[in-house]
Amino acid sequence: MKWILAAALCISVVVAQHDPHFEDGRNTIVHLFEWKWSDIADECENFLSKKAYAGVQISPPSENPKVEGRPWWEKYQPISYVLENRSGNEAALADMIRRCNNVGIRIYADLVVNHMATSTGEGTAGDTFDPDTKSYPAVPYSSENFHPSCDIDYSDASSIRNCELVALKDLDQSQEYVRGKIIDYINHLISLGVAGFRVDAAKHMWPEDLSVIFSRVNELNTEYFPSGSKPLFYQEVIDTGSDPVYNTDYVGSCTNGWVCQHRWSPIFNMVEFRSVVSGTELTNWWVGGDNQIAFSRGDKGMIAITVEGEINADIETSLPDGIYCDVISGSLVDGHCTGKTVNVSGGKAHIEVSTEESECVVAVHVNAKL
Repeated sequence: MKWILAAALCISVVVAQHDPHFEDGRNTIVHLFEWKWSDIADECENFLSKKAYAGVQISPPSENPKVEGRPWWEKYQPISYVLENRSGNEAALADMIRRCNNVGIRIYADLVVNHMATSTGEGTAGDTFDPDTKSYPAVPYSSENFHPSCDIDYSDASSIRNCELVALKDLDQSQEYVRGKIIDYINHLISLGVAGFRVDAAKHMWPEDLSVIFSRVNELNTEYFPSGSKPLFYQEVIDTGSDPVYNTDYVGSCTNGWVCQHRWSPIFNMVEFRSVVSGTELTNWWVGGDNQIAFSRGDKGMIAITVEGEINADIETSLPDGIYCDVISGSLVDGHCTGKTVNVSGGKAHIEVSTEESECVVAVHVNAKL
């Protein structure tokens, strides 16, 4: 029973994807709005780290137009995902993130991906763009990547999500191309060491599109975070109660006061696993030391579990050859694995799992095959 309990504990970690990744003994995120990256780095080292703060939310780091008078809101009008604006360039941003992480202060970037700029002017990184034709060549985005221009009708949910917020050019996040560009931008920031993101104007994007984007981003940089760590996303949804878009539309949780473990992806994915393998025999039993096991369920599924140490082995299985999505660390969504993959070739499944990761269980089945 020991390994069953340990597996359950590991799964409980997997579903905790709202972790802000604070260091022990720290709490509270401070919003250093419009600060330069070099000044934030100094503040992390000289003050925040000495006063038990946990993190900093930074202003949007992407390129924007130089608007006359240089108002704060110019940063909320991206023209590219180049990391350069008046807070500093990419080198300064990377240096700040490194220095802050090194003293225990996490960085959360303001993510502006609902729209592109409507203002004109020179780009802060020197890139050109044309809002009138919805041309942003430094991404690149063209007019086909946007919803048709329209004013928002706040009595209609589709209009709120598909029309233009204060004339900002509204991206169509249902397009795979647009999703890919946004994911690349997020992953770039993850590679620099950010811990998470504040999602600007989330109310004006479809929850389904955001869910796909969030599910496909990389795990956090292991230079600063444990292997398997997921970025924190917190979303701006202005719920006035007077229009048909609600903040509850943007969370995988219950709103009726109950704890909804049945909605956690490892749980409902394993419900599907049970259905898929129903009626098959337990085969290919494997033991790797006293606290590691793996087995197949006929030619329909396979599970591997470790309680101590790492499994890095080719293990016999009856599954057909192919690439499978691990349904503990993620799911099969729109033809992509949102978590780990397992390669099966010649009757062997290559399994990599460790108790040092968030997930110490791997499970695959034929309905999660790419």
